[in-house]
Amino acid sequence: MAVYTDVSDEALQQFLMLYDIGALTSCKGIAEGVENSNFLLGTDRGQFILTLYEKRVDVEDLPFFLGLMDHLAAKGLDCPVPIHDKSGDTLNTLEGRPAAIISFLDGMWVKRPNVEHCTMVGQALAELHKDGQDFGIARANSLNQASWRPLFEQSRDRANEVLRGLAQTIDAELEYLDLNWPHDLPSGVIHADMFPDNVFFLNDKFSGMIDFYFACNEMLAYDLAICLNAWCFERDNAFNVTKARALIEGYRSVRALTLDELHALPILARGASMRFLLTRLHDWLRVPPGALVVPKNPLEYLKKLRFHMDVDSISAYGVDP
Repeated sequence: MAVYTDVSDEALQQFLMLYDIGALTSCKGIAEGVENSNFLLGTDRGQFILTLYEKRVDVEDLPFFLGLMDHLAAKGLDCPVPIHDKSGDTLNTLEGRPAAIISFLDGMWVKRPNVEHCTMVGQALAELHKDGQDFGIARANSLNQASWRPLFEQSRDRANEVLRGLAQTIDAELEYLDLNWPHDLPSGVIHADMFPDNVFFLNDKFSGMIDFYFACNEMLAYDLAICLNAWCFERDNAFNVTKARALIEGYRSVRALTLDELHALPILARGASMRFLLTRLHDWLRVPPGALVVPKNPLEYLKKLRFHMDVDSISAYGVDP
């Protein structure tokens, strides 16, 4: 989440007339993330999240994102739901941007996840994968493996400004991933961005997940590999195998992983590291002027990538087939 587009008081009041959520009492920008402009709305009926979708988000994808939240919530998954306006629509326009109001989710994200948090995240991720199987809309992964080299080409000329030799390292790894990437694993709806700041806990219990704006149809185990990177490295980038075991076993307690999925985890984790290395590199070099956002360091994911490059068995993640 972040703030890229300012919203005037007059425009906001006019926008809120479309909804039946009470009288506005407060509006505060949320300066986190890199994708959309987000505001915490307060009304005399409660709190809501106002999201303005910025240029990176394709407006044609919004029915998928908003519909998925509705679908998962109806299945019982703890996640925000889009607020329907007086006409029944979930999407409108504010300050020239597509905009939606989303329900507020109680809880906080944890900055130092422990083993129990990882178990609950694994369980919740598997629940999402099961609940999404009958979702009626499909969306291709716009950041799939085939997109990584074209994405890198946008930053190649400046990559070595971030770290000497980075361009050559990325080139070699992209070639490896081209040759070894799996294509025939079980697929379905994935979250694709289930980082700690997108998962809330309340009284040390899972209370929900947010930010579905990378969700897509993709290999399910790839989503688990993203979580291995997001949840199982410590602040010094040391890999915590106990957390990895908890994450994977939590997942397996809800949805069984096939042998092919288990054996593919090392290459999927390498790919997940590369995906976030490349998008962070892109954003690191292109922070919009005046944006209330701090870009995330791409080199964190280079270190994670190097760990996975040395993995030759899933036992490195604390599990056996």
